[in-house]
Amino acid sequence: MSIEVVVPQLPESVSDATLINWQKKPGDFVNKNENLVDLETDKVVLEVTAPESGILSQILKENGTIVTAGEVLAILQIQSAEENTIVEPIEKSTQTPLNNEEDMPLSPSVRRLIHENGLNPNEITGTGKSGRLTKSDVLEHLNSSSSITVELTAVTNETVQPGSPISAANKQEAPESTIITPSDSINTSSSIRPEQRVAMTRLRAKVAERLLQAQQNAAMLTTFNEVNMQNVIDLRNQYKDRFEKKHGVKLGFMSFFVKASIEALKHFPAINASIDGSDIIYHGYYDLGIAVSTPRGLIVPVLHDADQLDFAGIEKSIASYGEKARAGTLSYDDLKGGTFTITNGGVFGSMLSTPILNPPQCAILGMHAIKERPVVENGQIVIRPIMYLALSYDHRLVDGREAVQFLVTIKECLESPAHLLLNI
Repeated sequence: MSIEVVVPQLPESVSDATLINWQKKPGDFVNKNENLVDLETDKVVLEVTAPESGILSQILKENGTIVTAGEVLAILQIQSAEENTIVEPIEKSTQTPLNNEEDMPLSPSVRRLIHENGLNPNEITGTGKSGRLTKSDVLEHLNSSSSITVELTAVTNETVQPGSPISAANKQEAPESTIITPSDSINTSSSIRPEQRVAMTRLRAKVAERLLQAQQNAAMLTTFNEVNMQNVIDLRNQYKDRFEKKHGVKLGFMSFFVKASIEALKHFPAINASIDGSDIIYHGYYDLGIAVSTPRGLIVPVLHDADQLDFAGIEKSIASYGEKARAGTLSYDDLKGGTFTITNGGVFGSMLSTPILNPPQCAILGMHAIKERPVVENGQIVIRPIMYLALSYDHRLVDGREAVQFLVTIKECLESPAHLLLNI
């Protein structure tokens, strides 16, 4: 008996997806709930699993195809109820399987790296939860290999039209590939000028679209301030060991900024609002987006009802999102909504920047690197850890006075953490 493997119901507001990678070939035996193919949407990568155990008899959609919900992707031949023998693959592969994916579940990004590089996951040490392999584990394994070579095809003066047939004689006359190892010196006089054309990922295309939308449809301005982080650093150093021992998560700086932002948003509700046509929507809740950079592009998982979370809850949520982002397992619900966003360019060494809005939100807070600088306190020049803050906002909704006072409120909360702890 055969059954169809179809595109599952796509997340809300997602109309189609791109088929990016088949994990199985026709003739392969697959187990129930084993991943068959990865679909990339504007927001997340979805796994399409086998509805039953059987043989993948036919693939109907190739890599790169745009598909919609309900479309048939493949045909799966399953065992009939009358049969008592175990179904075997029609054509056994001559290659030994790299791993038993039931024993070692892999995320789409990790699985793609392993298959593209012909790796055995059992030979890689996983640092994720329960020993699970993360993308950084695979990349570190690849970087540690000393036999990496780069194969570049020599460029000839003849132009071959894409898709045109090449005769066997032409193939024999084609120049051999040049093998360049990392230790070889590069000849700048060589005619080899390699280029690579790749399709933009769905996520990268959506980010580009949103950035243009923000610049074209908002009157965006940025205001700046600086904050003395000494008291936050002292408080964190004093309690970080006890905090981690009790809650099982490290105490970072982001939880302080989330708490300070919520206090400021309560004082200035327009910054937590959004514009819908000619209407202003004031949100009575605080869903804070935390911008995260991933190999696929920028994503913004959301802390829903962040005002109801304590410091431990915030840190645990951020740590969970970070792990999911690295493994490529963020769901649509993790990214849905958001009334205000925080982005931390300081982790990359950024000193000052103007963050861009995340529509339809009307403001975004930018954090930067903490650097020791001379400041004046009580008439004396002292060295303090200073961070520059930036608030980009939509001037159609937020006035300059509100934006400046919003940053001042955050500054006061961070320089006197008692504001956050005592709710004063």
